[in-house]
Amino acid sequence: MSNLKHIDPPLKDKTIDYLLRSTWMHVHKMYSEEASKKDSTMATGFALINLDPDEGTPSTTLGPKMGIESTSVSRTLKSMEKRGLIERKPNPEDGRSVLIFLTPYGKEMREYSKSVVRAFDEAVKENIPEEDLNTFINVAQTIIDLINDNKIHNNKSIKHA
Repeated sequence: MSNLKHIDPPLKDKTIDYLLRSTWMHVHKMYSEEASKKDSTMATGFALINLDPDEGTPSTTLGPKMGIESTSVSRTLKSMEKRGLIERKPNPEDGRSVLIFLTPYGKEMREYSKSVVRAFDEAVKENIPEEDLNTFINVAQTIIDLINDNKIHNNKSIKHA
């Protein structure tokens, strides 16, 4: 049995798209509020978490890791460099690319960002039964698979209004 009794009745009638966007907007707002306590942004925190703290990270791999466009990555990295969170060094294995390294301050802020994500994760796990979380994970994976397998808008069995 699901926990739909906890959902406001109007929310039951919303589209899956609405529920995903609305949920993400709330999560984004929460992360942004936490980041602002350290005069930072959610994008910066997300980038910090995705940077290898020991080996550095090629700048070209950061966009795909974070799921954002390269122009947004460039803007975020520029801001992070100004704030003293990162430094760029030539990649010794590929002279055309750059490795992004965390400064000591960047490592400190990375730990803060990770603690914010862990706190969210723990709160969700404490308040949602494991069976429901597993269902959520399965639903999310199915949605991702449907999109990646191009089974949404190219499926002839779907009737478009």
